[in-house]
Amino acid sequence: MTDLLQTQDLTVRFGGHVAVDAVTCAFRAGELTAIVGPNGAGKTTYFNLISGQIPASSGTVRLMGEPIDRLSASERCRRGLGRAFQLTSLFPGLSVLENVRLAIQAHRPVRGSLFSMATSHEALTTEATSVLERVRLDNVRDQPVSELSHGNQRKLEVAMLIALDPKVYMFDEPTAGMSADEAPVVLDLIAELKADTDRTILLVEHKMDVIRTLADRIIVLHNGELVADGDPAEVMASDVVQEAYMGKGLSDV
Repeated sequence: MTDLLQTQDLTVRFGGHVAVDAVTCAFRAGELTAIVGPNGAGKTTYFNLISGQIPASSGTVRLMGEPIDRLSASERCRRGLGRAFQLTSLFPGLSVLENVRLAIQAHRPVRGSLFSMATSHEALTTEATSVLERVRLDNVRDQPVSELSHGNQRKLEVAMLIALDPKVYMFDEPTAGMSADEAPVVLDLIAELKADTDRTILLVEHKMDVIRTLADRIIVLHNGELVADGDPAEVMASDVVQEAYMGKGLSDV
C-alpha cells in the first residue's frame, strides 16, 4: 500500500510543555487508522498539526510525498487533506443543498460562458443532491442550516467533506453529540469510504466498539508520544497501552 500521509518527528511546544513529541508515522492508502489515547494525550493537537490549524515547532508533514509544512490549512485542503470541522464553517442562512453545492464548487471552480456556467450549476446541484442522499439529508435539502438538529449538522459536515473529495479523510469524534439513531448513518458512510483503496482515513474516537468495527490499525498517543502502533487487537492488549490508560482496559475507556 502507498503512503499518502507522513509525519516525521512532528513536534509542538507550548512554552515548556511538549504537546506532541517527535511523532513519526505513515498512513497508507486503503487503510483506516484509529488514533486513541487518554485525555490530554495529544490526539487533537496532532490532528491540528497535520491539518495546519497550528504550526509545528519542528518536524515535517508530507502529503503524497510532498512537504506541506509551510502551507495554510486551506491550501492543504486544496491539495487533498480533508478535515470536517476545518473545511466546513457551515453557512446557517443558506440551505443544506446550497452548503454542499458551495463545497463542490470550491473544489471545482466554475469557469466559462454564461451558458456553460448554467450547465455547470445544474451539474453541481445534481452532484450535491447525490451526496445528501448518501448522508440521508435529501429530505431536508431546502431547509436552512440554522434549523437543523445538532446531529443533522454533523451529518452535513460529513457531506461537505465527501463533496471535497479529499485523498485523506480526518474525522475527530464524528458521532459526538449524535443520537443512537443518527450515529449509524455516519459510521456506515465511513465504512463505505474505507472501500476506496486510494484514500486513507484517520479517526479519533473514544467509543471502542466503533474502533473495533472500523479500524484496520490503531496508534496510541500518550503524553504527546507515539507509544503503540499496529493491529487493533494486539495494540489494545499490549502492556504499554494498559499502562497508558492507568490500569484500565481500553474496553472500559
